[in-house]
Amino acid sequence: MAAADTLGRERRPPGFEQVIGQSVAIRQTIALAAKVALSDATVLLLGETGTGKELFARAMHASSTRADRSFVALNCSTFSKELMESEVFGHRAGAFTGAMRDKKGLIEEADGGSLFLDEIGEMQMGLQAKLLRVLETGEFFKVGSNVSDRTDVRIISATNRDLKEEVSQGRFREDLFYRLNVFTLQLPPLRERKGDILLIAEHFLGVFAEKLGKDITGMTQAFADVLCRQMWRGNIRELKNVIERAIILTEGKVLDVDSLPVQMQAESPQLQPLTLFDLASVEKMHIQRVLKYTDGNKVEAARLLNIGLTTVYRKIEEYGLQ
Repeated sequence: MAAADTLGRERRPPGFEQVIGQSVAIRQTIALAAKVALSDATVLLLGETGTGKELFARAMHASSTRADRSFVALNCSTFSKELMESEVFGHRAGAFTGAMRDKKGLIEEADGGSLFLDEIGEMQMGLQAKLLRVLETGEFFKVGSNVSDRTDVRIISATNRDLKEEVSQGRFREDLFYRLNVFTLQLPPLRERKGDILLIAEHFLGVFAEKLGKDITGMTQAFADVLCRQMWRGNIRELKNVIERAIILTEGKVLDVDSLPVQMQAESPQLQPLTLFDLASVEKMHIQRVLKYTDGNKVEAARLLNIGLTTVYRKIEEYGLQ
């Protein structure tokens, strides 16, 4: 049997050391990603939000022949069409108001390396045409320029959308879809790799305990049981947030169910009957703990509770909290 650390990272291919898990699903995904990483093929990463698409993109770059050059990442849903075009392809001075000097685009910054385009399904049709030109010829035009530039960049893209459906609806170019879809890698959701949940949770426990300067050494069995029963619709990102939140709220040395979000606490079979059925009591206790942690800062409490500020004020009044 291959040697493994406690986080289930048994002799990963170079570049994939940060991918945590030992389930069959994640091992198969890593094996496929490691093979395609050695080529220059365009890769399309598919998967739900929070499944680690950028982590895999970085791993493929790190294990490729381009590893000594830049890895550049861009979320295509972040910018408007105009700003996106400038970000990706760059612009010439005077191309638009505020363009005081020439600017390199990310596609030029990544020359010789890899460009990761997350949420590629959000890219505007006009920009899709320009990206297609890069994939076909290696040429691109900066905003405000009629002279083409060249780049040698590997494109790795990702989406949680059904691009075939987007093509059929006329929202995504079919020719670009086939260019991006040379090799498709489907990342498994966390609910399909249940055996990895505690390994990933332990990893984040170590990361955030150190970051927050807390001497937290583990979790109770009840806490672990609740984690393993969740569907994790937000996948690894959701689990990461839950562990960070729990560490912020925990005052002892182990994480227990009372540091979990209210809706998760209610699912613990070890809660007392009154607490199990009286969600208002659980909610009041949880809000009190968060307000204590923030020294009464209601804005910060709203952020940690993931609710609106007006809701915090309403709950404070409803429960008679100070």
